[in-house]
Amino acid sequence: MKFHTEYLTFNTPKRYQLEVITEEVQQALDKSGIQEGMVLVSAMHITAGVFINDLESGIMEDIHEMLERLAPFGPDYRHHRTGEDNGDAHLKNILVGHQVIIPVTKGRLDFGPWQQVFYAEFDGRRNKRVVIKVMGE
Repeated sequence: MKFHTEYLTFNTPKRYQLEVITEEVQQALDKSGIQEGMVLVSAMHITAGVFINDLESGIMEDIHEMLERLAPFGPDYRHHRTGEDNGDAHLKNILVGHQVIIPVTKGRLDFGPWQQVFYAEFDGRRNKRVVIKVMGE
């Protein structure tokens, strides 16, 4: 079995931002030479997330609205007593998750026709990383 690791760095200009990273994940897979296996994509910060969803009209806005309903920015979270103001970002990470595993078949990411890999930033404006770990033969 072979392994290949790459890192992506993000520094989003906004506190909340979604980025499609499917192409970067496929490029890491291409560099690995692996034809059959899996790719782990994982946010390395608890105030960010990684998820798979369809890239269709309106869905990103719907996701943002859902996250704001469930974990709105601003309330007096207990976490804010530490001097931070990102309690909502920690909760949003739980809602979307921090990692995904994607099957690899014949050297390609093997998921549905409209599915994409997303990086979700919930407390931006500083450097954060994502690890891409390709495993297989």
